[in-house]
Amino acid sequence: MLFEGFQVDVTQLPFNRLVGLEPAAADGGYLVSLPAGPQYANHLGTVHASALLAVAEVGSGAFLAGRLADATGFVPVVRRLDAKFRKPATGRVSARAAVPDEEVARWSSELAGRGRVSAAVPIEVVDGAGVVVLSATVEWFIARASAEGDPGAAPERERR
Repeated sequence: MLFEGFQVDVTQLPFNRLVGLEPAAADGGYLVSLPAGPQYANHLGTVHASALLAVAEVGSGAFLAGRLADATGFVPVVRRLDAKFRKPATGRVSARAAVPDEEVARWSSELAGRGRVSAAVPIEVVDGAGVVVLSATVEWFIARASAEGDPGAAPERERR
């Protein structure tokens, strides 16, 4: 699925809806949340590692969607996700990100000039008490959509 830029509610993508991810309240400083529920539990009764990773990945996508909303004709793809589980989580968990404005400006500049960029988004997933339960960095490869419609293809001038 190609996006017409980044103006998309990432929580509405099919997998994210299946999992139950929700947009976070605009005033809370969070990007997305996963509600509390027994369907997210692991064998210890805490939030499953895969659920926490989904919150981190989708949170990073929501961050990009909000900060690079003017980048039309580009396709973002996760290249790498590095994570450290810090504490067991129970209940609702939410993602937040902080990237300096200068770094976001560099991403925009590279997209405009080169037609692609590698953007690393640091993410924290926190529980309802604000305790960091997972910290991660999600690296996105963002490239201009090719004429052939293949989101993994390099821009025409890069394939020569």
